[in-house]
Amino acid sequence: MKRICVGAGVLNQTPLEWDGNLRRIISAIKLAKTQQVGLLCLPELCITGYGCEDAFHSVSVQETALDVLREILPHTADIVVSVGLPLYYQGALYNVACLLGQGEILGFVGKQNLAGDGLHYEPRWFKPWPDNLARQIRIDGRDYPLGDLLFNLNGIRVGFEICEDAWVATRPGSGLVAEGADVLLNPSASHFAFHKHQVRKRFVLDGSRAFHVAYVYANLLGNEAGRAIYDGDAMIASCGKLLAMGPRFSFQEFHVTSAVVDIDAVRVSRARASSFRNQMENSDRCIDLAIGVHELPDSLTTPSPLIEPAAVAHDVDDPEDLLARRTVDWEAGDNLKEEEFSRVMALGLYDYARKSHSRGFVVSLSGGADSAAVAVLCHLMGELAVGELGEQTVREQLSLTVASTERSLTADLLTCVYQATRNSSQTTRDAAAAVSKAIGATFLEIDVDEIVQSYVSQVGSAIGRELSWQQDDIALQNIQARTRGPSVWMLANIRGALLLATSNRSEAAVGYATMDGDTCGGLSPIAGIDKAFLRHWLRWMEDVGPRGVFSVPALSYINQQAPTAELRPQAANQTDEADLMPYELLDAIERAAIRDKKSPAECFQLMHEMFPQYTVEQLSVWVPRFFRLWCRNQWKRERYAPSFHLDDENLDPKTWCRFPILSGGYARELRELQSELARSQQAIEE
Repeated sequence: MKRICVGAGVLNQTPLEWDGNLRRIISAIKLAKTQQVGLLCLPELCITGYGCEDAFHSVSVQETALDVLREILPHTADIVVSVGLPLYYQGALYNVACLLGQGEILGFVGKQNLAGDGLHYEPRWFKPWPDNLARQIRIDGRDYPLGDLLFNLNGIRVGFEICEDAWVATRPGSGLVAEGADVLLNPSASHFAFHKHQVRKRFVLDGSRAFHVAYVYANLLGNEAGRAIYDGDAMIASCGKLLAMGPRFSFQEFHVTSAVVDIDAVRVSRARASSFRNQMENSDRCIDLAIGVHELPDSLTTPSPLIEPAAVAHDVDDPEDLLARRTVDWEAGDNLKEEEFSRVMALGLYDYARKSHSRGFVVSLSGGADSAAVAVLCHLMGELAVGELGEQTVREQLSLTVASTERSLTADLLTCVYQATRNSSQTTRDAAAAVSKAIGATFLEIDVDEIVQSYVSQVGSAIGRELSWQQDDIALQNIQARTRGPSVWMLANIRGALLLATSNRSEAAVGYATMDGDTCGGLSPIAGIDKAFLRHWLRWMEDVGPRGVFSVPALSYINQQAPTAELRPQAANQTDEADLMPYELLDAIERAAIRDKKSPAECFQLMHEMFPQYTVEQLSVWVPRFFRLWCRNQWKRERYAPSFHLDDENLDPKTWCRFPILSGGYARELRELQSELARSQQAIEE
């Protein structure tokens, strides 16, 4: 038998953090060697970090990436490793995977299919490498192969599909397999989205089955650059069978998942396939090398069971860190979206805090759903991180105070502030206090009513009249929200903490948020998720919670309320849905109008079919209201603090959903809709 041990290395990198990125790469290589890995795949652009943006164009960045590559070489004396970096060649920049072995550069493979939609902007920086083209590039006085290459490592042929290459219809793998590829490596930087893991798993399995190869997939891990979060997917498959799969959403800086692949079995599978056609024409893209991949003796195995990684480590010099860490099989349950949301948000918050050098968080806790969700996510972050890393490591990485017997981690991590005005109710006050106590946060109360009334009095005096709710409703609401901003900013400054904004995506869609009020913050973690799901998740957190962690029964104080901004006098019985429309409907209109690009008339018809409980008269108010508010409030979305990307319904104008700040406001389309509704009503009456 010809057996090799292959590995998928997952790294939590940071753009342009040269020394840290290098350290994690070298540590992953060392860890792979302890698992007897002979061929290791590391993620796409792992030397520079994936999210360098326009810094990729800097000559200095390109040169430093090559310097770091040279520093990696000595660590590859007895292992073959692929690493990613940008490479300049003949006037263009390419996203490449570099194969290293025996301390040498073996060659560079250029990415053929660039991700240019949604979050991704690769065509802005890179050029696609042409299919089946090989060239030479001179570095340090030596020529190295560059192109769409296949490496013959002493009889074992290794090729690449780099991230997006595996998502397209005409995958490069088909051509590589026609020339005898035994192993395909897929170094990736594939951002998280709900249920996306299942899509990756399908193309890994389908690629290994259809191509009759061993397939190694290695993704980035963590909140790399601010908005995108990577789940750290690592998968190894052979001929349609999944051999190993690493843990997702790890708080470790790196881990390696390994499996033994029988190359002879791969070749037998291909020989049996009647559909396989080999490439008989001459090709110059196969690079024959005397360097080989270390083969395992027949008597030796290196198991790497599904879900549980072969090893997870933070510091490979510590033998205890080389022990396998058992992970809870939370992905097998019925609440995958709730579990994914909990874990991706926890990891995103953790990395954002430590990489921005923030000492914990401050949240303006209103007693409503949104701020409660943000606070619980912070606590969940602490619990999950401590469960994997230990409290001392978490405190060190987040620069928190030394643990004492009197204060919990969450008390040092999270400060919640309830800021009352005369329009605040005892219900929300009690809810805020109960949730804060349940999660162990530091809880403060500040009465800002005197400050609000001072503003109202001074402005009224300046304009020569008394302000009233009948005439100045929006102004009187907003001043309360804005008055809460300076206090929480001040607390964040005092603590050196990160202030978290609490607006959700549904509010962003229609501008139901006060700029410099509830939008205050350096990060807006839930701005990428809709209100309907948040309310559902809070009910789930009250009763169930993530598997192996906890629930928060005190959320019943939140979940029994109707969502309200609580900015008008209590006698007005203000609720969000009375101001806007039912959130379930709002979210459905948003998906149809913004994600699916439906016209107002198409949205109206679709909502009429989806929500028969609402009358034509109600929908004729709510659908136009959505479009008008959407258009008027693009400027607010432009000003939101960075948010996490969670799905293809994101409204972030800087990375996903672009819309003009000034527009015609769908005026013609809405007139046509109203005319059509009037004609329909007249026909009914006649």
